Amino acid sequence: MAIDGQARFANRDTVDFVIVGSGSAGGIIAKELSTAGFSVVVLEQGPFRRKEDFTHDEIDVIVRNSLHGDRYGQTFRDDATKKAEPGFGAQYAQTVGGSSTHFTANFWRLREIDFRERSELGPISGTNFADWPISYAELEPYYTRVDYEIGVSGAAGPFDSFRSRPFAMPPMPIKSSGVLLERGAKKLGLHPQAAPLAILSQPLNGRPPCINCGFCMGFGCEVGAKSSTLAAMIPLAQASGNCEIRPESAVSQVVTNDANRVTEVLYFDRDGVEQSQKAAAVVLCANGAETPRVLLNSATSRYPDGLANSSGFVGRNLMFNGHSQNNAVFEHPLNDFKGVQVTRIVHDFYDSDEKRGFYGGGGIDGRPFLSATPLLFALSGADQAGRNWGAAYKQRIAQEFPRQMSTLNSTTSLPLDSNNITIDPEAKDRFGRPSLRLTYKDHPDDLAMAKFLQDRASEILEAAGAKRVWIEPVAPQTGSAHLLGTCRMGDDPSASVIDRFHRAHDLRNLFVCDGSSMVTSGRGQPTMTIMAMAFRAAEHIGTAARNNEI
Repeated sequence: MAIDGQARFANRDTVDFVIVGSGSAGGIIAKELSTAGFSVVVLEQGPFRRKEDFTHDEIDVIVRNSLHGDRYGQTFRDDATKKAEPGFGAQYAQTVGGSSTHFTANFWRLREIDFRERSELGPISGTNFADWPISYAELEPYYTRVDYEIGVSGAAGPFDSFRSRPFAMPPMPIKSSGVLLERGAKKLGLHPQAAPLAILSQPLNGRPPCINCGFCMGFGCEVGAKSSTLAAMIPLAQASGNCEIRPESAVSQVVTNDANRVTEVLYFDRDGVEQSQKAAAVVLCANGAETPRVLLNSATSRYPDGLANSSGFVGRNLMFNGHSQNNAVFEHPLNDFKGVQVTRIVHDFYDSDEKRGFYGGGGIDGRPFLSATPLLFALSGADQAGRNWGAAYKQRIAQEFPRQMSTLNSTTSLPLDSNNITIDPEAKDRFGRPSLRLTYKDHPDDLAMAKFLQDRASEILEAAGAKRVWIEPVAPQTGSAHLLGTCRMGDDPSASVIDRFHRAHDLRNLFVCDGSSMVTSGRGQPTMTIMAMAFRAAEHIGTAARNNEI
């Protein structure tokens, strides 16, 4: 045992499970399997930061992107006919806990309709629009586990799907942006509701509640009130005595043998030395960009198109979620930089409506957004109309920073063959691993829906009494923190990568669970669904292991 209490395993020893990634899915699966008695090694390419290591330093976190780590393992293009250029299209944290350490913590469940839209709406030409192989009812118990074991605050809204238990905690106190969103929405006959958040409004499971520091979006939580896997799951996994978190371990390849079984995982350690960890089974939870990258980079003569890719669906159907933004300045100070980002949302436009003339649905939330912290506001959040330097600009910054709020309007993203993760034929990262190549361009319906929500948000802000409202024009996205659909689940092995229990169709001891597993994108906030899938996947993986079915 190490001094921190966690297990230590030798690379030559065959552990029950190697889990690649420690974020929203990997952290949960590590905790579930290790506390069930299985030996687990978690390979995480980022460092192991404790809560006391997180900072409010905007230069470090926002400008230098310190939580994102190595940014050179990917390229981007918007069309397959173009040469991809170095970019940062796949946006995710490299740290133990993954992007759950720095997310905004908006925690919407999917609804019944999200799992069966293809059956309800019919096909959409040019897309791979499909139903999920599971239903909301099958996932609901695991959503509830997220509520109580990860920690979600909130209150049921008028359009929510059924819940087997109420929220674990009451909603966070409403703040100025929530008051104004609620006021404007009600004037228009809409139905604002308390925002569900993966942030503790009161003590839970030995963790303290939010201290309202205001540094939520993009920052780690120094008190552990934000419900990351780092705060809620990793300590329990380590305390089991069966789990080793191995940070700064960048996975390059999953190795298989002639018996069609995964046998080990190759990775580079912090010194750039290639290592290998033997395993009886492997669970990939590296996110919707890195998971297909690992599978494609694991190609062999037996698997020339990459592991688990007999269907050709590894890397296909990349979805980002659509977003648009509105900004408003009010007469009186809002001081919206205090507290959590979001306290009220509007879900009246969640369902797709053929009367709009395009597919899609989504929600609107009120928040400071880019007005949350002073430097972020000065660089990106302030109205850029007119001169953005000099004494007059400084005066406007000082006047408007405490008086500004935004809406973020989140919507669907259709699965397309043209949006995908492939391997760049030329670029490599600092370890020499072939880089992932991200090809993405939003479907016109997704852009139309983002604009539709933006127009509704402008109406809400004007009804709330805004002095001035301006928008960020809706345009095709060149990056996202939502990386979905690239190893989708399904019952048909010819049109999916994993089965309904997250086992690869092609290899019985390889599993995938993260955003790549999703079949549709939901309405803009996928993390709670990823966590619910992880609890469910771990249960089935553990049962299969105990029954010698792996």
